[in-house]
Amino acid sequence: MVFSSLIFVFLFFASNILTQLFIKDTRKKNIVMLGFSLVFYAWAGIRYLPLLLGMTFICWFFALRIDESENVKQRKLLLGVCTGICLLILAIFKYTGFFLTELKLFTGVPEVIPQVVLPIGISFYTFQLISYVIDVYRGQTAPQSKYWLLLLYSSLFHQCIAGPIVRYSDINEDIMRRRTASFEFSKGITRFAIGLAKKAVLANGCAAVADKFFAADNVSGSPALGIWLGAFAYMLQIYLDFSAYSDMAIGMGLMSGLHYKENFNYPYAAVSVTDFWRRWHISLSSFFRDYVYIPLGGNRCSGQRQIMNLLAVWFLTGLWHGASWNYIFWGLYYFVFLVIEKFIWTGYDKIRVPLRRLMVLAVVFFGWVIFRFENLSTLGAALRGMLCLNHNSFSDLSVSLEFKNNIFFLIFCVVAVTPAGKYIKKIFAGISRENTAALWIYTVIDALIPVALLIVSMMALSGNSYNPFLYFRF
Repeated sequence: MVFSSLIFVFLFFASNILTQLFIKDTRKKNIVMLGFSLVFYAWAGIRYLPLLLGMTFICWFFALRIDESENVKQRKLLLGVCTGICLLILAIFKYTGFFLTELKLFTGVPEVIPQVVLPIGISFYTFQLISYVIDVYRGQTAPQSKYWLLLLYSSLFHQCIAGPIVRYSDINEDIMRRRTASFEFSKGITRFAIGLAKKAVLANGCAAVADKFFAADNVSGSPALGIWLGAFAYMLQIYLDFSAYSDMAIGMGLMSGLHYKENFNYPYAAVSVTDFWRRWHISLSSFFRDYVYIPLGGNRCSGQRQIMNLLAVWFLTGLWHGASWNYIFWGLYYFVFLVIEKFIWTGYDKIRVPLRRLMVLAVVFFGWVIFRFENLSTLGAALRGMLCLNHNSFSDLSVSLEFKNNIFFLIFCVVAVTPAGKYIKKIFAGISRENTAALWIYTVIDALIPVALLIVSMMALSGNSYNPFLYFRF
């Protein structure tokens, strides 16, 4: 079950939100929410539900033991064992095939590589649970004495599958004493409708353009301009797709009295690569900053040590995204540009902002090309094809027709990934405060927008029952 499906919107989530509205007791609300969350997770494969239950139990148990202990060495040992178990479980499911494939390449063994299916959401809930245990160790949050409440935190269906990575300290108060204000409920509906439309209309539309010339099975024969067009559409798609999931998660949280932090802040408007990563997948970036980079020394050390810290962070960032060399290269690709910005190109800040934005977009554009193809030979074919080095044509009639047929759609998508809509709404809100007629028009439009978006989304989803989000596979 995915957010962008009719069964989820009209049956599962509608039932969930009705129970949350009619049940007044917080404890009962949490029990019902836990039930919905476990059903949602089990829908994708009930055989992996015990894994989620088990990892949550491990972290619940060790966090209590860490809090009880007054011995520093024992606390460190408990933290190390718990974190090690969680990371080992993640590695077994996510990287066994990758490591054994590489081992077989060099040694010839094993003869048969086992096919390990990646449990959905394991990368996200593993990091959430690790952050919880570390925060208990640091004294930044009190341990949860009730296992089922920690399980509610780790399994919340709003964000368990594909983020954002929510820290326990951010929503503990909401879980224990949540109330849903009417204005927040309305805001949540709007945010959910925006996210659904982003996915069902914009992201899926961009995917259709990207797959035309930028899919793994036809990229080597695509015209150069077709590959560029496909890469551009994919760049729009991956932002619209992932930010749509975050929008929907945040919106559903607001409707249930839970406040999740923002996960995107218009990253394609960034003025540097560093700025891009402060705006893109903020929950993951902040996780690596707070639990890897800073503990390694962060910026409080020599330049050489800072570079090594950055290398560790970006190697792990790439590896977290998938068990494939292209993700590792993608992480190291950003490491190189961050080192250039921080240590080599000291005059970068003096360049005019519009030019800096274009330079960042160019870096991000080619980064997504690396990210797209797990097969390195296909990645090489895509990069060569962009320069007509596959004996492919520069362009053809199909590219011209695809561009002309989608030009206005792509322009709209470009506007959608910028803060333009936010600024326009702010202007109209300012005008409405000074004019009664404008206030009435603004109120009506503000109420109709989510309705219109839901209708358009339902039309786009009808007959297309499965619309998986890109980050489901990570």
